[in-house]
Amino acid sequence: MLKVIRVGESGVEQELNKILNRSSFDNPNQVESVQIIWDDVKAKGDGAIFEYTFRFDGAKLDSSTLEVSDEEIKEAYQKVDENFIRAIRKSIEKVGEFHRKQLRESWMDVKEDGVILGQKFEALERVGLYVPGGRAAYPSSVVMNGVPAKVAGVKEIVMVSPPAKDGSMNPYTLVAAAEVGVDRIYKVGGAQAVAGLSFGTETMVKVDKIVGPGNIYVTLAKKLAFGYVDIDMLAGPSEVLVIADESANPRFVAADLLSQAEHDPMASSILVTTCEDLAWKVNEELEFQLAKLSRKDIAQESLENYGAILIAKNMDEAIDLSNAFAPEHLELEVEDPFAILGKIKNAGAIFMGQYSAEPVGDYIAGPNHVLPTGGSARFYSPLNVDDFVKKSSIIFYSKAGLEKVKDDAIKIAEVEGLDAHANSIKVRFE
Repeated sequence: MLKVIRVGESGVEQELNKILNRSSFDNPNQVESVQIIWDDVKAKGDGAIFEYTFRFDGAKLDSSTLEVSDEEIKEAYQKVDENFIRAIRKSIEKVGEFHRKQLRESWMDVKEDGVILGQKFEALERVGLYVPGGRAAYPSSVVMNGVPAKVAGVKEIVMVSPPAKDGSMNPYTLVAAAEVGVDRIYKVGGAQAVAGLSFGTETMVKVDKIVGPGNIYVTLAKKLAFGYVDIDMLAGPSEVLVIADESANPRFVAADLLSQAEHDPMASSILVTTCEDLAWKVNEELEFQLAKLSRKDIAQESLENYGAILIAKNMDEAIDLSNAFAPEHLELEVEDPFAILGKIKNAGAIFMGQYSAEPVGDYIAGPNHVLPTGGSARFYSPLNVDDFVKKSSIIFYSKAGLEKVKDDAIKIAEVEGLDAHANSIKVRFE
């Protein structure tokens, strides 16, 4: 099922690079397509939004139907079961509880001679959430993007998501949005949705920041959006890397690899193990469990193209491989995961032990499931409350305080050839 490669043999580095680079952000045809959409929305506003929504989603909308109505929200509640409502409320509770621990307070430090320095935290005014549609509905994405925004104190939350051909929205997504407290919902997806939130149109409001993962066209549009608005990150296809030793349960490992593979044909599932016997048992389990999946074809394509089992000589070699890969999701299915936690340097989310299944992090644990992909966990963090907050520095100097540092400031200004900078301080003491 999965390719089995011994670390140190030829092909390991090539295989990992193939997986890391599976989502390119510089395909000229895709870049050109997104640029055309971007320019059209900027120039034509609603007209371009309606045109592309009809072209890509088959939904014929106008200014009276683009935004989800209160009546549509009520109808959505009639279409979902009580168990889902209970589950999504539990998810919101857990995610809120986790993210409230991330809140920070403004502060001031009063120094001698009347100098006061500090930092002021202020929530963004309006944020846009991109929630994918297409292959599946993702109410969990509404929770993961919307709850930290609410916790941070964002004044208005706007959501975009692709509609069905009849112009309707997935009821589970709508109910999740209502439960989170989303203020506006637009039936639009793709690059056109990102452009609409970036510029504003006759119907769509302009936001300050756009968060949430989407396909390659959404990601390329977010690259264009940066500067007009802020963005969270450039997310690619999902991935999981499992580090396992001889204590790992092959059924659990196989199930976790498949839980990632069923997302998308470009998702990646990798096992790095110090136990060769486990490698073959996991492969057997993959074949057995794959046959039962409703998304079997997607998972199989993912495993064949972007999956692998790597056999490491020892645990240090396995950890080094993981740190080099910097996975979005990292599972430590080893006898004592806490013993190696300190050696893990690059990972979006770390799942420790055989009962910390990755999907529990997707839905109910509390930490955010919007995570850095494609090796970007080397420098990016999971979506968090800070993503919805801006910081301002506070600087107050008395005359006595300025006098103590004026000569140093003037010297630096003169070295940089900025006479007016130097003079701005000098005049205060003439």
